[in-house]
Amino acid sequence: MQTLLVTDQPELWQFTAAYTDIICASDYIAKEDYSLGQSIRVVNLCQSYKYQSLGYYVSLLAQARNHKILPSVTTIQDLKNQAIAKVISTEIDKDIQYYLKELKGKNFTLSVYFGNNIAKRYECIAKKLHQLFPAPLFRVEFHFQKKWIVKKINTISINDIPEPHLEFLKEAAYNYFTKKRFRHAKKYQRPYDLAILLNPDEKNPPSDNKAIEKFTKVAEEIGFNVSHIEKDDFKSLSEFDALLIRETTSVNHHTYRFSRKAMAEGLAVIDDPVAILKCANKVYLAELLQKHKISMPETRILSRQNADKHKDSLQYPCVLKIPDSAFSYGVVKVKSQEEFKDKINEFWKQSDLVIMQQYMPSDFDWRIGVLNGEALYACKYYMAKDHWQIYNWDSKDESEGLFETLPVEKVPKNVIETALRAAKFIGKSLYGVDLKEIDGKVYVIEINDNPSIDAGIEDKVLGEQLYRAVIEKLWTDVRKVHNNEL
Repeated sequence: MQTLLVTDQPELWQFTAAYTDIICASDYIAKEDYSLGQSIRVVNLCQSYKYQSLGYYVSLLAQARNHKILPSVTTIQDLKNQAIAKVISTEIDKDIQYYLKELKGKNFTLSVYFGNNIAKRYECIAKKLHQLFPAPLFRVEFHFQKKWIVKKINTISINDIPEPHLEFLKEAAYNYFTKKRFRHAKKYQRPYDLAILLNPDEKNPPSDNKAIEKFTKVAEEIGFNVSHIEKDDFKSLSEFDALLIRETTSVNHHTYRFSRKAMAEGLAVIDDPVAILKCANKVYLAELLQKHKISMPETRILSRQNADKHKDSLQYPCVLKIPDSAFSYGVVKVKSQEEFKDKINEFWKQSDLVIMQQYMPSDFDWRIGVLNGEALYACKYYMAKDHWQIYNWDSKDESEGLFETLPVEKVPKNVIETALRAAKFIGKSLYGVDLKEIDGKVYVIEINDNPSIDAGIEDKVLGEQLYRAVIEKLWTDVRKVHNNEL
């Protein structure tokens, strides 16, 4: 993707000429080459972003041309409205109090240059402010009134930067523009940017580090610039063309907010927010499968009002599930009415509805990975040692069972057909359908919007082709977006 530094003062930004394309603002607005160009990122460094100023129109037209623009018109409007700016800044109130706690006096001004501050001790708060307000240059005025509050936020131009700060500005600009996603090689210019959302602290992420390395390698080979992002990078999401979520998803969670924002911004995204909503809740899935007459274990949806009525409607042992349980958390087997009563009372503290399901013992569960309506991979996940689930979180040594990865063509036909039929009602993205095969009959256990893809497990048969298939799906969707086909 080509990066343009657009300014009404090109002579003042010549120090960036070695690593940026400096364009006069009037040329960007008037020349047809820029109005027709695709895959362009614009960093707007005009003197002013006032309404109907040259700087304002640069950002406005960039958005109309489907260029990636910094700052966006939304950011400009947020910064103009000081009331909104103050509300947004409360998102990092704890950080503000922590990093400014040693200050004496009532007033403090912090300058943010490309997400950095000249004082090392304020670098973290500068980055967080830049994530909230993605503008190249701005200044924040703080006032102490029982605690530190944001008094005012204003964008600034290079003219407003004191001379002792200019060397630091040059360094910050160099680091900003030469970040991986801003580089564009002369021999091969990658047109699109992919963000992979990760949580380095997650104990059981959907992809391990080796799998992430393979996703990254394949994406770069296909043509993406790849950046690994975390939850604090929410405000910079609009800089990308595609988002791959490799962190366990949930509706009341930042992963859903990332997915929803990505879709709203026109990014290609896996997992999309509709799939997260559908798959994250087992009440919805139970209704969906019943409606479309897809076989599943006999299921009851319990509320406080009907729990007594249904407590004897299934044979014991049976299974109780929290609607948004994942990775076997929030799923218990109860062996009697007494145990049912104890567990259901615990679950009521977390949810107003609980799933009660027939217990179907088996040596393994099938997982069929489905991508774009086709079976991608197939695994047998065996139960953990001396346990009834594939995960046993109470075991310190052997918390997971063994696995067996098979070519899709060697999986029983009715398993594949059931998985594809179930996934069809979720969408055409990437899903993992869990099934049991008992006495020749297949039952859907659940559908996952964020299936595990670990190196040496799910990719055992396909190898790199598994990662390539997922990335090619994102690549195709990005091309459709840019060609206005979606």
